[in-house]
Amino acid sequence: MRTSTILFLLLFLIHTTTMVNITVFDGEWNGIALMISNILFLVAAIYYGSEYRARKGKE
Repeated sequence: MRTSTILFLLLFLIHTTTMVNITVFDGEWNGIALMISNILFLVAAIYYGSEYRARKGKE
């Protein structure tokens, strides 16, 4: 799977988490939604870093 596809998927999950928190839970679970968003962001950053390092090593 391409790196951009995975990063867009993680971005979609971050925005979906925020939207579900606002619409379904009426913003009551802000802390949990923020924690999930932060974890997904860290996963995306680590994944991008590992892919960047792997591509840089091949050149």
